[in-house]
Amino acid sequence: MRMVLLIAGLVVATLSYSQKTDTLVKKLDSLQASKNGPQKNVTNPSAYNEQTKITFRSYFILLGSDLQQEFTAPFHFQKKDWLKFGGFVLTELALTAADEPVQKWSVKLAANNASVHNIGQYVTRFGGTYEAYVLATFGTYGFIFKNDKMKTTTLLATQSYLTAGAMEAVGKFLTGRQRPTVYTSPNGEAEPVFKGPFAPSGRDINGKKINSSFPSGHTTVAFAAATTFAMEYKNIKWVPILSYSVASLIGLSRITENRHWLTDVIAGAALGYFTGRHVVDNYHRYAKLKAPETNKLGFNLEYNYNHLEPALVYQFR
Repeated sequence: MRMVLLIAGLVVATLSYSQKTDTLVKKLDSLQASKNGPQKNVTNPSAYNEQTKITFRSYFILLGSDLQQEFTAPFHFQKKDWLKFGGFVLTELALTAADEPVQKWSVKLAANNASVHNIGQYVTRFGGTYEAYVLATFGTYGFIFKNDKMKTTTLLATQSYLTAGAMEAVGKFLTGRQRPTVYTSPNGEAEPVFKGPFAPSGRDINGKKINSSFPSGHTTVAFAAATTFAMEYKNIKWVPILSYSVASLIGLSRITENRHWLTDVIAGAALGYFTGRHVVDNYHRYAKLKAPETNKLGFNLEYNYNHLEPALVYQFR
């Protein structure tokens, strides 16, 4: 409950700041609402420059816009969006039948294979503390080597992390799902039950207080950051593969470490993926607003085969 109140305070403060400081949020909302089909983003290095860079002020304006659009998205769903959402919900409901069998199997697997448990303990941290270290490393690299694209991508990844974290915190509060480490059934086994909001926090076998299970927070933020890097570096084939592979391993580790049910992880992956896409798309709408003058026809002279030739140059974002 305290975490939800903290997240709510962050959301309100960020939205208030962004609304008071700039009308850019309204423009971004308008562009987001009017877009037709998948958005095409320009990710070549030259697109990240002095005009499109994320400043301290614009960071929080964008973050406020991200949070606002994410939390109000259901109010703007079209029929096709509801059909997709409904399909996902039905899939999740069907997969709940596998929650307990998968949990029992993964517990036995980790208990009988020390390497699975040891690797899982290490990998799972990359969906928590270690992820912050990785992002800090990428950000430092960008600043030291003046790589504007890396700096921007890292900042977007932190926005994805924060936005997805806020969304999953609300999801945990609303669902109140019992974790697999909580044993309350008469036969002493864990049960993947949803208790809803305001349900008291469960306790594990050692009596330690633990929060709700659905969706998986580690998986959510891992996929949010992974999607950010995958979209920004989509032209480098191994980046999306590596990004999603690491995020998937983090999700699997949450199951083998008996911290989440299968459907917790799937929901977290979906939430993180779509949040990451939204954050990246929102930035590129911002970049278009900030650098419209790059879409222009220009005249230039080019040196070709030992003589100068006139040339028309069209620059676009």
